[in-house]
Amino acid sequence: MLLAARPESVSVAPAPGKWSPKQIIGHLIDSASNNHQRFVRARFTDDLVFLGYEQESWVEAQGYADADWTSLVTLWREFNLHVARVIERTPEDVAGKARTRHNLSQIAMAKIGSGEPVTLAWFMNDYVDHLEQHLGQVWSALKR
Repeated sequence: MLLAARPESVSVAPAPGKWSPKQIIGHLIDSASNNHQRFVRARFTDDLVFLGYEQESWVEAQGYADADWTSLVTLWREFNLHVARVIERTPEDVAGKARTRHNLSQIAMAKIGSGEPVTLAWFMNDYVDHLEQHLGQVWSALKR
C-alpha cells in the first residue's frame, strides 16, 4: 500500500518543522538500524545501556527528503522483517530478564524511570509502538 502512494504526496511535510512521509520512513530505517544492534547486543549483556542518536541530524544527513520512495519503502520493509526475526529468535529467558541498569528513560518512546526494572521484551514492544505511531503519521499525511 505504501508503494501506491502518489509521488507528490510523499515529499510534502504536513506542517513547517514536521517530516514528510519520506523523512518519516527514513527515520524508521534509522530506528530499525539502531534497534537491531541494540536487540542483538542485549542478548549478551546484563544491562540495557545503549548509545542514542540525533534523529533530526540523521534524517538530514542521509537526504531522505530527496531519496527514491520505492527504495526507501523497500529498505524499511526488509530491515523490519530482519528485526522481526531477531525479536522472534530472542530466547524468552533473555527477553524476560528484569534489568535495573539501563538508559531506556532516555532512548525509549514510552516513559520509564531510570532505576525501574525493565526487560528487553518491554523495549522490543516499545520499538513496535514507535514504528506504529510513525506509520500512523505517514498514513495521515498520504490521505490528504
